[in-house]
Amino acid sequence: MSFSGKTAIITGAAGGMGLNIGLDLADQGANVVLMDINPATINLEAHSHKNLICFEQGDVTHSEFVKDAMDRAFQRTGRIDYLVNAAGVLWFDKDRSTEETDLDAWDRIMEINLKSMIITCRHVFPYMRKTGTGSMVHIASIQAMRGDDKPQVAYQASKAGIISLSKTVALEGAKDGIRSNSILPGPTLSPMQERWIENPEIQRMTENVIPLARAGTTQDISNATLFLLSDKASYITGTELVVDGGLLARP
Repeated sequence: MSFSGKTAIITGAAGGMGLNIGLDLADQGANVVLMDINPATINLEAHSHKNLICFEQGDVTHSEFVKDAMDRAFQRTGRIDYLVNAAGVLWFDKDRSTEETDLDAWDRIMEINLKSMIITCRHVFPYMRKTGTGSMVHIASIQAMRGDDKPQVAYQASKAGIISLSKTVALEGAKDGIRSNSILPGPTLSPMQERWIENPEIQRMTENVIPLARAGTTQDISNATLFLLSDKASYITGTELVVDGGLLARP
């Protein structure tokens, strides 16, 4: 998988999956623009490929910020080849059942998890068309595929929206050689699961029902993302890759 000289935009990249994906792409020679409303959780200046990494701090639900950041990326590198939408929030305290969920929280979760995706996709399309190729990966969740007796309804609905929107984006981009796919992670060790640090028993209980008997890692998600972005997946578009240790396969 060669990414040398290509340019990638990654949202939700201050830490966790987004940062892991961004650093792996930089390690493979890509010019990487990391976007997040929060500052980076590592010292990017100390990274061995710091010349390939740019950090744009801002709100990816704001269309002007995203467009301006992409304009700068294109001016610096002359191309944009990849987009990874990894921005997302999971608020256990505010996002609960249908009757309990805070509706203001519902609106904000939808903005961060789903609205940000349509903003990034609409702004990246023109740049990808210039090069006649492009690949997008959007981070959804296996929670989009099932109900839950301890639900986070806004999170689950927003992730289901990502899957649907990705399919439409794939059809819109196909004539220009632009692909779009989504990844559905299962339980994954990342900053989003801080509750596991506070209560490791929750993690152990979760892992007990995963057929491969472990939680996923951000590296697992990065490996899958780089495959879908790469030319090795050149005939794959409009579909989902489940990365969950076999959890969805359980009866």
